[in-house]
Amino acid sequence: MRGPLPPLAELRRAAEVFNGFANADSSWLRLLEETRSAIDLSQAAHRTILLRWLNSWGCRIRYPREGEPAPFDDGIRAWWEIWGSALPTVDLVHLTDAGIDATAQAYADLSGVVVSAGRTRRTLGPTAAAKALYALRPNTIIPWDAAIAAALHGDRDGAAFGRHLRLGREWAAAVIAEAADDGEKIPALVGRPVSLAKILDEYLYVAFTMGATGDWGTDSGEWWKNGNRG
Repeated sequence: MRGPLPPLAELRRAAEVFNGFANADSSWLRLLEETRSAIDLSQAAHRTILLRWLNSWGCRIRYPREGEPAPFDDGIRAWWEIWGSALPTVDLVHLTDAGIDATAQAYADLSGVVVSAGRTRRTLGPTAAAKALYALRPNTIIPWDAAIAAALHGDRDGAAFGRHLRLGREWAAAVIAEAADDGEKIPALVGRPVSLAKILDEYLYVAFTMGATGDWGTDSGEWWKNGNRG
């Protein structure tokens, strides 16, 4: 599914919602500090940092008790050995079709990583996989959750995630063009040091995730449905 481009006014409006959240970026800034802005999942400490950050973003992945197996740690390490060097590092707007295809496959494999064994076997899943990819490539990957994926793409498999990245790439180019900017100054428009990929994700979260619960109101949803550009 395609939708109209969110204009800068809507991105600023969504950012104002996030700016109003207490400690909106604290866990993210902590991750950057602890990994020195270069997360490397070949390191056990960085896998622990990623797990803690995902749980701070609501993923609810069980921490193993002492002496128990650690399927998240084992699975993420094995996934990283395959995909770590294959993930694109360019900004979202510069993603190639080949880079999107590779990322979509990496996402599909990551979402299937087992993170909890025992009586109830649980995999990482689509939302946590997208968030983890964002943590690894914050300038490149626009994450999603169930509400966003359902509203925009109707599915959460690898093909749908590829469509999500293509839509994000299209939006990023249009936002940069509207701002008459090369993309580097875009974060200043929302008053926080976040990437354009994150700004777009925040808009979608406010418009669809919060909108689905009634926390955002109807204005943004009506804008989306009507294609209002002003």
